[in-house]
Amino acid sequence: MRILILGDVVGRPGRRAVQELVPALVKQEQIDLAIANAENAAGGMGVDVKSAGELFGAGVHVLTSGNHIWKKKEIYPYLEDHSNLVRPANFPEGAPGRGWCEWQGGNGLRALIINLQGRVFMPNHVDDPFRCVDRLLKQHGQHSRVVIVDMHAEATSEKNAMGWHLAGRVSAVYGTHTHIQTADERILPNGTAFITDVGMCGPFDSVIGIEKDTVINGFLSQLPRKFEVAQGSVVLQGVILDVDPLTGKAQAIRRLQVHHESS
Repeated sequence: MRILILGDVVGRPGRRAVQELVPALVKQEQIDLAIANAENAAGGMGVDVKSAGELFGAGVHVLTSGNHIWKKKEIYPYLEDHSNLVRPANFPEGAPGRGWCEWQGGNGLRALIINLQGRVFMPNHVDDPFRCVDRLLKQHGQHSRVVIVDMHAEATSEKNAMGWHLAGRVSAVYGTHTHIQTADERILPNGTAFITDVGMCGPFDSVIGIEKDTVINGFLSQLPRKFEVAQGSVVLQGVILDVDPLTGKAQAIRRLQVHHESS
């Protein structure tokens, strides 16, 4: 089973890159399941119905998210009606939507996708992601031996800790949120693929997808500023996983980075 995982999609440039590159990539790489993080898909912060629809229309099967999922109020009822748009599972009880997706594709393939949010240096007061994922594995682990975990977190230590916490129990743990692709992809003991951060799908000449001058001026002045998504060439970043669907063990993890002049 081959799985494509894409980093945080940033604004319209990131969505266009997904629309223009992913259909061919899915065909070329014979992808069975495509996952992308959509928490920055609408204007660089949040996801709305339009942006979610564009990503699904491009061939992405499941969208994960993070702390910005609540920025667009229109997404609240959408989360309730679309189980393939996932919010972090460790938000307090009563939050709209679900923190997992029981995906089922062709040829009888199945996967459980879980979305978690870290707590170190993060703005929201969320529940413990470690105990949360343990509960979810007990409750939904029978759906499939293939289990994919998006750990949306700031601290590399927290992402690494989650990888080791789940080593041998899930197929893959990957980090999102920081938009910087790391070069530490590996297979942990007993078949769990891991990478600290898969990167982003967004403007390359930027500061994590945002206009660089705006960010630099903010650091210099320490004054409030409005972030705007950068323009120009884009980069599509993520990983491609090979997983044995019978055992759930990862067999290979390969970093993906495609530069593209979006039309």
